[in-house]
Amino acid sequence: MTKQTGTTDEMLTAEVVIAGGGPVGLMLASELGLAGVGVVVLERADRRPTDARAWGLHARTAETLDRRGLLVPLLHPKAPWPKMPFAGMWPLLQLDRIDADHPYLLNVPQTRVEEVLEARARELGVVVAYQHEVVGVRQEADTVTVQVATPDGMRLVRGAYLVGCDGGRSTVRKATGISFEGTDASVGGMLCDCVLPSMGQERRGITRTEVGTVNINPRPNGVVRIVTTEFGRPHPDRDAPVTFDEFRGAVRRILGRDLDIVDPTLMTRFGDATRLASRYRDGRVFLAGDAAHVHFPYGGLGLNLGLQDAANLGWKLAGALRGWAPGELLDTYGTERRPAAEAVLDYSRTQLALLDPHRNVTALRSLFGKLLEFPDVNRYLAELASGAGARYDFGDEDAHPLTGSFARNVAVKTSDGGTSLVSLLHSGAGVLLDFTAGVADVASPWSERVRVVRADCDDAPAAGLLVRPDGYVAWAVSAAPADPRGLRQALARWFGAA
Repeated sequence: MTKQTGTTDEMLTAEVVIAGGGPVGLMLASELGLAGVGVVVLERADRRPTDARAWGLHARTAETLDRRGLLVPLLHPKAPWPKMPFAGMWPLLQLDRIDADHPYLLNVPQTRVEEVLEARARELGVVVAYQHEVVGVRQEADTVTVQVATPDGMRLVRGAYLVGCDGGRSTVRKATGISFEGTDASVGGMLCDCVLPSMGQERRGITRTEVGTVNINPRPNGVVRIVTTEFGRPHPDRDAPVTFDEFRGAVRRILGRDLDIVDPTLMTRFGDATRLASRYRDGRVFLAGDAAHVHFPYGGLGLNLGLQDAANLGWKLAGALRGWAPGELLDTYGTERRPAAEAVLDYSRTQLALLDPHRNVTALRSLFGKLLEFPDVNRYLAELASGAGARYDFGDEDAHPLTGSFARNVAVKTSDGGTSLVSLLHSGAGVLLDFTAGVADVASPWSERVRVVRADCDDAPAAGLLVRPDGYVAWAVSAAPADPRGLRQALARWFGAA
């Protein structure tokens, strides 16, 4: 980033400007920094939050972080959960049965995720500017200029691209005129992190009554998170601070008794407003995370959805800035991620619907509980919740079955020794694994963008595999001899002209 001083405003310039320094903005900044892109992150708060609104990273997110060497710092003995509730039901979703490298819920707070991501971003030269609030956006033919309010007055920041990672009330989204369509809140929820001396006698998880639900979950750090949801009682003022008496009153209405809550720290309110941006791109401006989609927050779905947005967009923006990206590559961000958000929003609505206290829903829950006892049904819903079943439709009916799916990790042997697909993806470049297909030479003109690896593998999923930087399979072939035309087409489609 460079600095210019003018007669009225101090001008900062970067290749990419990111509005919002939460986990999505920091993940995107890390992805861009890995590609050598100059990035400035503008965050209106004065520091990273100390209280975690979201907890939990799902399987696909854990896999994505692993492919950047970011998973290990988040692991600890109490973090992996092999099971998770589906709308508070029993039996639980069996995450340890899904097809994933990390078949569990990683029980870590959003604050720790942000800490790890900010450290990585700064290591890569990203500038993270706190107390910098975006208040205006002006888009030109080749640049985007952002007006920023700082403690020292107004400042202008200019970049080739702007990405709004600034939450559900995104200033960037509003400034670009992208509509945010959906439904208003119909339930009122509140959250409280506290000490609960009676935790040993309390029912862990969700208790559903004729009024709503109370979810009691102890965290690895000893704090207990209590979440209330009341149906037909949306908050009249979403921004009003939650008082201790208000929260205790909600618990009493739902459970019919008090909880001995001690030392409350974080208290906040939420609803089930569900909205999706009509488009994810407007010229040189993109949306990611809650700026593009909001929904009922149970299950950490939004955090994971947003981190996947960042992983999808980062390498594509880098390609555009470095001049090799095909003209339509940036548009694939919206065509791939918006349907993914639609699926998560529908899943969130389903979860909430099954918590409704209506007697008809009670009958439906009974049926769902029985269906969950079937392993295939349980696995399907577990893959839906964890993102492990997500894949992209590239529109090629004749493509290999693996195309569009997430590439599972495999151990490989090269002339330099043993390694793995996960390790090969740490650099953020694409990877071509040539096991027996004999196509390594075909990819040599793309060697600056794609790492070409001739390797042996005991459990190779295919004879040859082209993997995008975000971990998704761009091309595969089952056996040699491989038709080089298909590989060339895939390389040109995702990594530009030879």
